[in-house]
Amino acid sequence: MTEQIKPDLNFINSVINAGGESLKKCYQCSTCTVVCNVTPDDKPFPRKEMVQAQWGMKDKLFGNPDIWLCHQCSDCTAYCPRGAKPGEVLGAIRKLSIEEFSVPGFLARMVNQPKFLLVLLAAPVLLYTLIIASQGFFTDGVPTENGKIVFGKFLFSLYYVDTVFTAAALFAVFSLYLGVTKYWRAMAAANGGVSSGDFGKALSDTFMDILGHNRFKKCEVTKDRATAHMLVFYSFIGLFITTILAFARVIPEYIHHLHLSEGIDVHMLDWLAYIYKPIGNVSAAALVLGIFLMMSNRFKNQGKAGLGSYYDWLFISLVAGVGISGLLAQFLRMANTVAAYPTYVAHLCLVFFLFAYAPFSKMAHMAYRTTALVYSRQTGRDTGN
Repeated sequence: MTEQIKPDLNFINSVINAGGESLKKCYQCSTCTVVCNVTPDDKPFPRKEMVQAQWGMKDKLFGNPDIWLCHQCSDCTAYCPRGAKPGEVLGAIRKLSIEEFSVPGFLARMVNQPKFLLVLLAAPVLLYTLIIASQGFFTDGVPTENGKIVFGKFLFSLYYVDTVFTAAALFAVFSLYLGVTKYWRAMAAANGGVSSGDFGKALSDTFMDILGHNRFKKCEVTKDRATAHMLVFYSFIGLFITTILAFARVIPEYIHHLHLSEGIDVHMLDWLAYIYKPIGNVSAAALVLGIFLMMSNRFKNQGKAGLGSYYDWLFISLVAGVGISGLLAQFLRMANTVAAYPTYVAHLCLVFFLFAYAPFSKMAHMAYRTTALVYSRQTGRDTGN
């Protein structure tokens, strides 16, 4: 029996408005599939995805792991004879996919619309303003220790920083878990379930692929993206390690503060600073370098690959802001100037925005793409070769 297709016009318009405005130019010549170096040989993309998008086949697209196997190399966009920009179209579909699976969904829609930017940013700004006010900063003046700028004397000591970011991280992780779980079920429903393949091997192979950025290295038109992405990726890992070590350093102080052990030496783990500070500085510098390489590559290749949408540039701008404000706050603290404090608060607000809203922004790509790669390997859809 022939399947009856009922085009979802609202979805078609959503793809166009999300950055896939060139969708209707596609006339199915399959050049995009031929030039793509990351598509599986037996289940190629993005030609079929362009058809599905033109016909508004929302369910087939959202349950399709191939939209995430695409790394937006833009080889397809550069060689498309009609200027249909398949890479940009699939990027728009991925954005809509995140909105579809995110929990809560309204946050994903807010994060990806410019009109809500100030509203979302107001949340951490208001939060830290209230914390600062509660500590008497606005009435008692600038807190110092022996005449020196010390962030630990600002915002309470660092208790509130750790509390706020622990809560934000737990929210982000739980929300992201719910989103990728819904996506896994959608892939299983659209592709006949999950095979009995080795999940552990699929997961380990995927992680090795990600660590080496093997697929990015197959790109031709934007091949420099591999270097930029690796710098940003590994700098995030370095900053995560820095955060864990910095938190571990103050655990004795927390124990003492909570009166769980009166005789504990609150400085017993201060030596960790000699480890995490160099890691943090190098990682922050790598982050700034990597994100500026991303910017440079986008401008350099905009004629062939497009410049990107608000969705792309929000993430890029936030990462750049986090790296620059973090380094600047440290330099100003070392210079012992009061400007270190507002810079530090700005840095905290940007970090909060980046991670609290991560499940709804382009940062969620890491989780959704990993999920799609694992599913594809486990089902034999794609071996990564």
